[in-house]
Amino acid sequence: MKSNYQILIIGGGTAGIMSAAQLLKKDKNLDIGLIEPSETHYYQPAWTLVGAGSYDFEKTSRPMKSIIPKDVTWIKDYATGFDPENNLVLTKSSGNITYNYLIVAPGLSIDTSLIEGLPEAIDKGLVCSNYIDPKYTWEVIKNFEGGNAVFTQPATPIKCGGAAQKTTYLASHYFKKRGLLDKTNVIFATPGTVIFGVEPIKKTLLKVVERYGIHFRPLYIPFKIDTTTKEIYFRYREDKAKKPLQLTESNKTKEKIVDDNIIKIPFDMLHLAPPQVAPKFVKESVLADDSGWLDVNHHSLQHNTFKNIFGLGDVASLPTGKTGAAIRKQVPVVVDNILRLLQGRKANNGSYNGYSSCPMITAYGKMALAEFDYHNNFTPDPKLKQMLIFDSSKEHWRLWILKKYILPYLYWNKILKGKKV
Repeated sequence: MKSNYQILIIGGGTAGIMSAAQLLKKDKNLDIGLIEPSETHYYQPAWTLVGAGSYDFEKTSRPMKSIIPKDVTWIKDYATGFDPENNLVLTKSSGNITYNYLIVAPGLSIDTSLIEGLPEAIDKGLVCSNYIDPKYTWEVIKNFEGGNAVFTQPATPIKCGGAAQKTTYLASHYFKKRGLLDKTNVIFATPGTVIFGVEPIKKTLLKVVERYGIHFRPLYIPFKIDTTTKEIYFRYREDKAKKPLQLTESNKTKEKIVDDNIIKIPFDMLHLAPPQVAPKFVKESVLADDSGWLDVNHHSLQHNTFKNIFGLGDVASLPTGKTGAAIRKQVPVVVDNILRLLQGRKANNGSYNGYSSCPMITAYGKMALAEFDYHNNFTPDPKLKQMLIFDSSKEHWRLWILKKYILPYLYWNKILKGKKV
């Protein structure tokens, strides 16, 4: 296998495949290599539905070789490091690979060690997670008979920040349908200060929380799970705008303040979005910023130091939601900037405005759609009106159809093939 490429891409996820496909649409003669060790590509946005028994897990995967564009060289290997001064990527078994231009899009990594007791809780089946095994999440929800059902997420950035909430709402609806809601305490605990940062979506979700009787716990950072007593511990994130930690409800949930800012909650069911970090080979490289994420310009996606390197997707240091929808808007900017450099021009397309989107499933058959930019402005797609959806901040059955049927079709047949959507 050759060891030099005009354009080298790290990552065979949504960002890497889209970038390769769109580049070849613009110029079929480009010489592109793609480093990706996995045999399988997953459509992870559907895992929320898998975890609610509403989607077939097998339909979320395709062989990697079937989705990598045929004119791209697949380097089935792990990237292990960078030498950007010499335009070089180190790999686990393919030696050093050089490039003229590099796209870094390996996604992120799950690090269960960041919550004490989480690895053991997973091994014992005491915690479920749509991020790790959505089929097991469905088994847990299906067999739940009442008590404390705790849903939470870490203080680290995560793929699709709303995913833990969606699972909370779907589980609550399922418990309601089974007549279990009266003997269940559904608790949604989050490090965030609000239920959602986009105001119109926040209003809708607060009504959903009220509808299901969910105990909403903002400023709660999970840090420890006791697998013996089945309790989860949170640090209360002090916020000057909030009152000191107090238990003001009747305390049906049996929460207990252990220390000034530590609280423990017993659980009969626990769903958790695990802590997530940049892959080690990025985090420990000269390409990372102080937080360990790929240091790129927020609007052009060009690396802030090495101008022939671009980053996008979950690994990038962008202050917006880490979603496939964000990638869909980022890729054309990266593709355009690389083509500009190839033509001897400046990579001055700085048009990415932080767009991201989070389909907020609120029930079986209902959804609101959060679309927003860097400033948390609500930015709904005008095309939604073609589906007779005139306010996507409100729950709608047509949005559920979009999530369950239309988006997966578009993903496999249009988006990954570099076609316009």
